[in-house]
Amino acid sequence: MNRLLPLLLLLMILSSCKSKKNYSSKTQPKRSLNVTADSKPGEEAMAIVDYAKTFDGTRYKYGGTTKRGMDCSGLIYTSFKAHDISLPRTTRDLSSTGDWVDLKEVTIGDLVFFATKKNSRKVNHVGIVTDVRPGHVEFIHASTSQGVIISSLAERYWYFAFVQARRIL
Repeated sequence: MNRLLPLLLLLMILSSCKSKKNYSSKTQPKRSLNVTADSKPGEEAMAIVDYAKTFDGTRYKYGGTTKRGMDCSGLIYTSFKAHDISLPRTTRDLSSTGDWVDLKEVTIGDLVFFATKKNSRKVNHVGIVTDVRPGHVEFIHASTSQGVIISSLAERYWYFAFVQARRIL
């Protein structure tokens, strides 16, 4: 039993918020995101995204919520909490919070959810939309390999891992 606990802990750490390296534009999907940039983000959404960007470059740490280390749901939890918005702490609980939003309607401050495990559509990763232009969505998140970074849904890996978007504000 004593040997099983560290093994289970290691397995949890390795399976959460998994990310891959960024893909080059050569491997972008041929399908379009069909995103429009019609809706304007509110001041509060912009402030939350700006706060999240202060963590850019922070190393990944499972369960972390500070500049010393952060995981994907910790980034969302901390960014919204700094603006007096209380959210669940886990990616799974966040994935049922707020209102479902069609990808074509996402705006800055919305949450995007991904299933990064092979052959699974179970949500295990989350990010905050930082920029929306026609056909292009960028989001900030904490990846296990690179820490807190900004990525694009146009990258093949994220495009195919995308599951849903939700609006909190």
